[in-house]
Amino acid sequence: MSAGWIAVAGLGPGDEALVTPEVTAALAEATDVVGYIPYVARVAPREGLTLHPSDNRVELDRAGFALDLAAKGRRVVIVSSGDPGVFAMASALFEALEARPDRQQTDIRILPGITAMLAAAARAGAPLGHDFCAINLSDNLKPFAEVERRLRHAARGGFAMAFYNPRSKARPHQFARVLEILRAECEGARLILFARAVSTPDETIRCVTLAEATPEMADMRTVVIVGNEATRRVGRWVYTPRSVPV
Repeated sequence: MSAGWIAVAGLGPGDEALVTPEVTAALAEATDVVGYIPYVARVAPREGLTLHPSDNRVELDRAGFALDLAAKGRRVVIVSSGDPGVFAMASALFEALEARPDRQQTDIRILPGITAMLAAAARAGAPLGHDFCAINLSDNLKPFAEVERRLRHAARGGFAMAFYNPRSKARPHQFARVLEILRAECEGARLILFARAVSTPDETIRCVTLAEATPEMADMRTVVIVGNEATRRVGRWVYTPRSVPV
């Protein structure tokens, strides 16, 4: 039996042209693809390839399953959208590996992808052109009090910010609280980008001020980018200067 391996791959934000050649090559070699249902659906079926879609709340089970497949000599690609190291499956795989000493010699590769905040920033211009941070606003894996704490510190630190998972049907009120905190920490003229379904036919990019922003402008397909105090418009573009006045 040939040695199995695992590649954790980022499928990018949506457009197939943004999937890297390295990821395409791994998928062509794979015997198994493991991942969240809509991400696995982006992989074309073919002879010799088994697709294993699963729910979004079973990341550690999914990672353990992939490790077991690789131990049987299978060539496994775990798929994530965007980049697998940004709020995705790379971390979950290593967490599962930490609990499985018998699997820690598995051949593992992490294949980077274009994450949604970078695709959204490119569409708008360069809003992340200086220091920035990314915050997942979901409280599925951490308490919302921690989201609030990190948000306040990022705003006080002068960072541009990219928000993932801003507003879902299960927690529609939380993004309203995020806007409330931002208004307490930042000026009302601060620019905010709402980038929905970037690189797909449903793409919309909207830029407003913090004073104009409403919770309904975001959903789970939206990445929200908040500029820092220097972020500004030039023509139709939004950018953050790389220099900081002293």
